[in-house]
Amino acid sequence: MKSIKFVITLLLIFSCSAISADNMNGKVDFKHDAKNKKVDVFIDNKHFTSFIYPDNMEKQVLYPIYTVSGQDITRGFPINPRPFERTDHPHHVGLWFNFGDVNGLDFWNNSFAIKWEDKHKYGSIKFDKIEKMDSSAGELQTLANWVDSKGNILLEERTTFIFSENNGTRFIERITALTAMQKEVVFTENKEGLIGLRVDRAFEEPSLKAEKYLDSNGNITETAILNNEGVNGVYRNAEGVKGGDVWGKKSKWVALSANKNDEIITIVMIDHHNNPYDPAWSHARGYGLFAMNNLAGRAVDKSSTPVKITLGNGDKVTFRHKIVIGGDLSDKEIEEVYNSFNYDN
Repeated sequence: MKSIKFVITLLLIFSCSAISADNMNGKVDFKHDAKNKKVDVFIDNKHFTSFIYPDNMEKQVLYPIYTVSGQDITRGFPINPRPFERTDHPHHVGLWFNFGDVNGLDFWNNSFAIKWEDKHKYGSIKFDKIEKMDSSAGELQTLANWVDSKGNILLEERTTFIFSENNGTRFIERITALTAMQKEVVFTENKEGLIGLRVDRAFEEPSLKAEKYLDSNGNITETAILNNEGVNGVYRNAEGVKGGDVWGKKSKWVALSANKNDEIITIVMIDHHNNPYDPAWSHARGYGLFAMNNLAGRAVDKSSTPVKITLGNGDKVTFRHKIVIGGDLSDKEIEEVYNSFNYDN
């Protein structure tokens, strides 16, 4: 009888920690393709994502991003457009990190779509080098610079990605350290930030408005009657708020779930309690933008206290976030990952 109770206890322990012990299995490998300016990330020989740094983009991103079963959770446009995708916001590519107001410059909205005469209003993140690839730790470290339109460096960005997998759930931890390279660098509250993901059409909310989409031949077309087949994304946050109402709310985590090709997939963004102005505001929209913004403040919530970060030359600010890509994850399972991320390391 005692032995049976012991076995049951062990089963309960393992079931409760099924996805939280995310560094326990899955062999990570990196393949750096310098010619094509990317680092492919594999777990157990299956493609997870790629860190891409092409010269024709204004920032570096993780794109595409796949589930364990091989389903793409990222929008294809503008890199690899797919039929019936929206063609809005060409700066929404994969998973990225930047902000809408740094010394008055907009880093978030910059893309090939900005007119040359307006480029001075925007900032870019210029890739410098890959500093580290450690397969045993699943760790990729990169160096980049946040610059104005003349190439003047405002911030040095040193980012560490930690990739892992456990029991069918994949994880991306991003630690972003920004060091001021000017006498003063100021982050002023803005809704456009901070860590963002543009998701596949399945994760959008069904829409009844006229929109511009790609037709089956890859041509941009405006349609008054949308094809919402397979479009079924639903947001929820740690406080139980659902749907589009999560936008502008503070929450330690926000989840987005959808059924894609008969598979329930849940994507979760998790904030870290040491981040400035934790918990972050949600900048999540039904058209497919899924973002978490620690510096939104009164730009999304008029009742917020003022948000501002000022860095002197050499001062540093660090942000830490975690992305979870799993199946039909419950709130309890997400809480376990949150607690592990925030308090176990």
